[in-house]
Amino acid sequence: MNASIRPSVLRGSVEAVSSKSMAHRLLVLAMLADQPCEFVCNTTSLDIEATARCLQALQDVRHSQDPSHKDGEFCVLDCGESGTTLRFLLPVACALGIHARFECHGRLMERPLAPLDRELYNHGIALRKEGHSILATGKLTPGRFVLPGDVSSQYVSGLLLATSVLGRPSEIWVSTPVQSRPYITLTTRALELFGQDVSCGSVVYEGVTYERFFVDPKTLVAPIRCVVEGDWSNAAFWLAAGTLEQEGLTVFGLDPTSPQGDRAILAALAGFGARIARRTDAVRATLDNPRAARIDVGAIPDLVPPLAAIAATAPGTSKLTNASRLRLKESDRLASVSAAINALGGHARIMEDDLVIRGVECLSGGVIDACNDHRIAMMGAVMATHATGDVVITDAECVAKSYPTFWQDYASLGGRVSLSSESEG
Repeated sequence: MNASIRPSVLRGSVEAVSSKSMAHRLLVLAMLADQPCEFVCNTTSLDIEATARCLQALQDVRHSQDPSHKDGEFCVLDCGESGTTLRFLLPVACALGIHARFECHGRLMERPLAPLDRELYNHGIALRKEGHSILATGKLTPGRFVLPGDVSSQYVSGLLLATSVLGRPSEIWVSTPVQSRPYITLTTRALELFGQDVSCGSVVYEGVTYERFFVDPKTLVAPIRCVVEGDWSNAAFWLAAGTLEQEGLTVFGLDPTSPQGDRAILAALAGFGARIARRTDAVRATLDNPRAARIDVGAIPDLVPPLAAIAATAPGTSKLTNASRLRLKESDRLASVSAAINALGGHARIMEDDLVIRGVECLSGGVIDACNDHRIAMMGAVMATHATGDVVITDAECVAKSYPTFWQDYASLGGRVSLSSESEG
């Protein structure tokens, strides 16, 4: 599907969609808990649906009286293109002792599992790849898990969720500095909501400093009502759009005290000269004193597309540094972000692990290949508001991965967008 966008100004307000990051965690814990709970999630997405689908399959096996499951028949878990689903549920299925076939789509098989796979092997798990699937057999044993801090925090979160049901204490050592630490905090907060405490400290071993997470499993007790908070990662696109306009934009349903790491969008926007107004349940971003900025995005890789959309027209040269992990997303985002900016007449280049963007007064319009990456499509929509000509975004349906109603909300804010199949030209 193509999205054809005519230049327009976005204004008004929009409700934040539910946090995909928190929904994944709470859904896993709700399945592992002692009793059902009311689960409140105001929106869904392909990634959330992938986790829910896989959890239902695991739950069916846990409660099945079919002896074939006990004899090693694989439980089929269709992860779609969700890296979070795979990285969380791989250790969880192993902790439950369920032999599982993880079916992967898109670039998911290309995205790394090392060194998580090594730690699973060291604790009794056999893994093998078979076509577009990963097969896992064995029963995860408790103990010490050791991971480097410069890999995906999802490995740490997956192990924290898994070790909470192993029956005996475990500890997870992560070498410092720890990348994307706020996402680990999301996991520990979710565990606390279900009655599981995780203690955290530091330890030095053979000259290396580790952050140590200690899990002494308790029965996970489901709260009566579990509410998924608003998503800062997707709200960042609307706040970025507000930063480009005098009238600004307001996003409701955001918790200003949230542990979500992408709440850092507020400080980043201020760095670009935006005016930020906070309320207990809403944030407003408005154009004020636009300027270039230099931002370390090592801990906030998902914010690079909306920040790059601002940098494309911010006076001066902006630099988004420490962005190597962008290469391992739904697309190689270092390449796809810079290509999107350049396709609209902007100036972006990659310098090792940094993205350097020289702002132009106005973008010209053109065609953006979203590369089947939801955040590239949304980035293109934001940039289209500062273009003199029409912008066409291919693969526009990919927003469904995290934000299925994005194009409807875009139109409700004044965006002039029409959607069509590619065959219609």
